[in-house]
Amino acid sequence: MQAAASWSEIIEDPEVDAVVIGTWPYLHHTLVLAALAASKHVLTEARLAMNAQQAREMLKASQQKPNLVAQVVPSPITFTWDATIQRIIQDQKLGDLIYVEVRGQSGAFPQATGTTMTWRQDVDLSGLNVMKLGIFYEALQRWVGDATKVQALSKTVVKTRTHGETGEPAHVQIPDHLDVLAELACGAQAHLVMSDVTGVGRTTQNEIWLYGSKGTLHLDLDARKLSIALQEAGGKLQEVQVSAEREGAWRVEEEFIGAIRGIEQIQRTDFATGLRYMEFTQAVAASYQTGQAVYLPLTH
Repeated sequence: MQAAASWSEIIEDPEVDAVVIGTWPYLHHTLVLAALAASKHVLTEARLAMNAQQAREMLKASQQKPNLVAQVVPSPITFTWDATIQRIIQDQKLGDLIYVEVRGQSGAFPQATGTTMTWRQDVDLSGLNVMKLGIFYEALQRWVGDATKVQALSKTVVKTRTHGETGEPAHVQIPDHLDVLAELACGAQAHLVMSDVTGVGRTTQNEIWLYGSKGTLHLDLDARKLSIALQEAGGKLQEVQVSAEREGAWRVEEEFIGAIRGIEQIQRTDFATGLRYMEFTQAVAASYQTGQAVYLPLTH
């Protein structure tokens, strides 16, 4: 294994064909643009960028090099069930989708003031990304598509933390509790709750509910259990068994190499999808900052 003194050495090395970026979001924009400019295939860690403008510039740069593979690490939390859920929706088993409910909670009470700030709580490292919001929204994109309108309320309970590098008190700008109401392009409404401060509450802290005119689907991520209740079957939740051929698994690096070799296309996740979830993230931030509803896609 060969080590480099700086990232620029790797990107400028003529022997390097592809670059994998594993930093926090604050460097994704810089490194992706540099890698593409140097004609390197690129796989970057999620979230794609700090904000929608960065994501837009990254997508544009990738489109200018169509011979290069540009991929962002996908949200993996629903891999096991994605194909099964997509088939249930496509087969109209739920009927018309009415309402989507998402909860991404840590199950923790608020930490003490002055607790060390992590990169996820540092706006200089994470940008507009908030807790698990982008991770859950990307899963929804796969199943039901994108939002067209959002309105959000946020709360920062732990307002001061200790900066991990300087050791000095730092004002926290990223919320630790978030409520998002959304209208989806498919016609449904959605409610997303993200929280690192609500302590003990529901038995299930991380879950997604899809409510349709003919049925309800529930994914319990904590118990790793998918259930469905169909009106025609009495409306009682029954566990859905995922068949081996539809059970998804992690193959991100394999897909990246396969795309470079020209034997497959990037499915999870391309930069266009990443831009859409970053626009959603930015719209949510704009809404909780201004108190106004924000429409998608963003105008720029």
